[in-house]
Amino acid sequence: MEILVGKNAGFCYGVKRAVDGAKEELKNATEKVYCLGEIVHNKDVVNLLKEQGMEFIEDISEAKGTTIIRAHGIEKKIYKQANDLNINIIDYTCPKVLEIHEIAEDYAKKGYYILLTGSKKHPENIGTISFCGDNYFVIENEEMVETAIEKFNSTRIKKLLLISQTTFSVEKFDKIKDKIKELIFPNIEFAIKNTICLATKIRQEEVAELAKQVNKMIIVGGKNSSNTRKLYEISQKFCKDSICIENEKELDLDLFNEEDKVGIMAGASTPQDSIESVYNLLIEDYICV
Repeated sequence: MEILVGKNAGFCYGVKRAVDGAKEELKNATEKVYCLGEIVHNKDVVNLLKEQGMEFIEDISEAKGTTIIRAHGIEKKIYKQANDLNINIIDYTCPKVLEIHEIAEDYAKKGYYILLTGSKKHPENIGTISFCGDNYFVIENEEMVETAIEKFNSTRIKKLLLISQTTFSVEKFDKIKDKIKELIFPNIEFAIKNTICLATKIRQEEVAELAKQVNKMIIVGGKNSSNTRKLYEISQKFCKDSICIENEKELDLDLFNEEDKVGIMAGASTPQDSIESVYNLLIEDYICV
């Protein structure tokens, strides 16, 4: 068996910054440290931080002390709520996400209608929406573009901004962008800010190339991780025998044999330990090169 591991598999900068920061806060803490929501979308990471003493909460009012803001960011109103409750927050929102918040808020003030690609229910987008003002629409797929433009036209606003969730599919973003261009009137001022993270783009490109070189692919990452799910979708296009697992405990060795050439790729929230555990489990049963 030959195993190829993606060079860009695992933690991106924003996730590493948040996780390392959280560990450091726990190490130096003299009282309970809280985190608002899952710090990243990976149960292994969350469980490790729980074991080290971190308490995860869903509402800022539950905090009784220092509270970490997760990598995905939060709604604008929560900053004020924390201040009103005299809660010390340590903001580990990914800098790229904070940049999107600034863009959304700036363009909203300038009177733009904002189109945001990504999942309406994703924590990152829930935060971004709160900076978009009243005139926005979340586009989850290409089929929603016509509805989005209808909503936009009904407002009589003449300025339109397109931004994206950091982990959205680059391919889907481009298709949505092109369709919007086809549907809007010529007099519309259309601004495009491709806010998909560069690490996301690189990872998506790498998984496509890796999947072309192997006969089986393993994508490692959290079940609720948006970027992991997109890696799996891309992998399936080029390698039909692709599976997505959260960690080595979910790996079914019966799916593999000594003749396989296997690729391993991991989402941006996947710790290096999880990647190595999957790799090591394979080499324990097969002679690899």
